[in-house]
Amino acid sequence: MSNGFETLAIHAGQEPDPLTGAVVPPIYATSTYKQDGVGGLRSGYEYSRSANPTRTALEEALAAVEAGARGLAFASGLAAEDTVLRTVCRPNDHVIIPNDAYGGTYRLFAKVNERWGLRYDPVPLGNLDAVAGAMTQKTKIVWVETPTNPLLGIADIAGLAELAHENDALLVVDNTFASPYLQRPLELGADIVVHSTTKYVGGHSDVVGGALVARSKELGDELAYHQNAMGAVAGPFDAWLTLRGLKTLGVRMDRHCDNAERVVDLLLAHPKVTQVLYPGLGEHPGHEVAAKQMKRFGGMVSFRVAGGEEAAVEVCNRAELFTLGESLGGVESLIEHPGRMTHASAAGSPLEVPADLVRLSVGIETVDDLLADLTRALG
Repeated sequence: MSNGFETLAIHAGQEPDPLTGAVVPPIYATSTYKQDGVGGLRSGYEYSRSANPTRTALEEALAAVEAGARGLAFASGLAAEDTVLRTVCRPNDHVIIPNDAYGGTYRLFAKVNERWGLRYDPVPLGNLDAVAGAMTQKTKIVWVETPTNPLLGIADIAGLAELAHENDALLVVDNTFASPYLQRPLELGADIVVHSTTKYVGGHSDVVGGALVARSKELGDELAYHQNAMGAVAGPFDAWLTLRGLKTLGVRMDRHCDNAERVVDLLLAHPKVTQVLYPGLGEHPGHEVAAKQMKRFGGMVSFRVAGGEEAAVEVCNRAELFTLGESLGGVESLIEHPGRMTHASAAGSPLEVPADLVRLSVGIETVDDLLADLTRALG
């Protein structure tokens, strides 16, 4: 099997069906499987919570494109995150998280897992000294987003992997914003990659899902045990839709990046924009690290607006082609106000985002149309 990204995305885990020759994996809409005698499982399948052939195809493809030993598909990105935490951690353990983590991740730590006894500290992960200072003997995971959501912060994956391993901790990287096409954390020393496959991997805003990819078979098997025991698995149709999206990830990401770079140029020149957050900019504090560990800089752009929160909200409301909505990573462009939408759960916390911030998920439409829409929205 070739190791080219696009080849793996189209073929890994997706051999033509041996019965019919179908080149697309079938949707196995079944909950149970006939056994060849008591305990005689045909190809290892017994019950679709434990395994389903459509989900297996997706999991094998995800492992291949992330260069991991085992992939696992979940009902959502947060289901995947929760499985990591309950596999690796115990009550009174400690996790380091980004000080600008995704609001849903923060909510999982602050409102769910903290009651279970899991302690956490938000730390600026771009500062290795700060991370080293926050490590304790109870630290089991350094949890990384790079780029972060929504401030597009960058963390040095290789540096954090070395630091985590020196302290007998695992490095877990949420690779949702970059996608495996732009960044492969396992090759940089990470132990587990997390995805909300709802976003760029699925890519069409029509399916909710999550994924884990483990660097080692042993860790992958342990995660798989908990996936089955906890049960938040991807259904066969969701797995099929996600696999369909993965096939075109490479070509889509190139267009997302092309369009985002043009959008950044427009924003930099606009008098009502006070700051543009994009790791492709030379003045971005994480630019050199991003250039080292990413193929390109992605389709997510955030910016701050003169006039404060109300002005930022008005930009969101005036946009037309940029659809006002949550989520990201689909073929269509989205605009949102993080403080009132995706990151409202972080209000009043150390992870609260600036009120004048607007976040864009730049889609793959004709870029001149996107630029015209943003120009109108900014006024």
